[in-house]
Amino acid sequence: MAVFGMASAVAGFIKVRYLIDKAVIDNMVFRMHYRITSAMLFLCCILVTANNLIGDPISCINDSAIPGHVLNTYCWVTYTFTLPDSDSRKVAHPGLGNDFEQDKRIHSYYQWVPFMLFFQGVLFYTPHWIWKNWEEGKVRMISDGMRGTVANIADDKNTRQNRLVQYLMDTLHMHNAYSFGYFFCEILNFVNVVGNIFFVDTFLGGAFLTYGTDVVKFSNKNQEDRTDPMIEIFPRVTKCTFHKYGASGTIQKHDALCVLALNILNEKIFIFLWFWFIILSVVSGLVLLYSAAMIFMPRTRETILKRRFRFGTPKGVEALVRKTQIGDFLLLHLLGQNMSLRVFGEVLDELSRRLHLGSNAPSAPSTLEMAPIYPDIGKFSKETET
Repeated sequence: MAVFGMASAVAGFIKVRYLIDKAVIDNMVFRMHYRITSAMLFLCCILVTANNLIGDPISCINDSAIPGHVLNTYCWVTYTFTLPDSDSRKVAHPGLGNDFEQDKRIHSYYQWVPFMLFFQGVLFYTPHWIWKNWEEGKVRMISDGMRGTVANIADDKNTRQNRLVQYLMDTLHMHNAYSFGYFFCEILNFVNVVGNIFFVDTFLGGAFLTYGTDVVKFSNKNQEDRTDPMIEIFPRVTKCTFHKYGASGTIQKHDALCVLALNILNEKIFIFLWFWFIILSVVSGLVLLYSAAMIFMPRTRETILKRRFRFGTPKGVEALVRKTQIGDFLLLHLLGQNMSLRVFGEVLDELSRRLHLGSNAPSAPSTLEMAPIYPDIGKFSKETET
């Protein structure tokens, strides 16, 4: 029950939030890093430490010359090994056999797997923590009362929208540091996932980079000629050597056979992480290219605004792109994720009108300014309902 209690706490990372007052300050790929990936890594950390799921993580047998608990503790805190050159068809288990003048593959990672998974989870959460502190609740503050669909029927909607537009006008060209923090955290996300791939590869002795492809190739080979790469990297049965002094002072060598039940979980966890890290690195790289296009190509920003700005005119979009900088555009982009399409369109319409008035003759009043003149259709329909 303790395992399920800890797992339910981890579920808070990936819960879907429908709260209106919850501001969105990043994109979906950003949330894949700190919400989904961190939660998966913390959950895996809990699973590999839950002895009640798999029993003892290591259990060694020998000729009864060494007490079982002593041998188990010794082989767990030091290392075990396998013989990669042994013929698996002539031994009881792959990697076993006579170790005389044979190369050994040392396995000492298993006691560090929970710590490594927890550390990785913290690494994937760190960019979000940095961005959240850098952002300081700006989107939540300036979009207060206009997030979600309820903003469409709010009594003071027009007042709030005018206040938001005035804030954007007053702080024009003052959000470059804001955008720098966001793009820095996006770069950090990409570096993080790529760095974790090489980190795990080093942790597993250089076997992780090709782990997924080796497993796929293994499934396509004939059963007589294939060797399971998961058993090679995460062996379930290994060898352990214990030395002690005999009665006459001679060093005695005791050969032990150890069952690593924990590797049943480890092999599944790391094959899943291999595919997940590959997918995450690809989508993170695409997001970086998308962000670079927004920074260096104004035409991209214009295309994005036209897709969102369906209630305005092409000239209004061009005015927004021409008279705003990348920091202003990022703030508008994040605001668009928190508002309905109609409300966001009205805000952009008013903002482009005011930017146009800054260098041209006055034009007709905007829909925001004329709105108080007209009756509230929503209220009117409710009052006449029977």
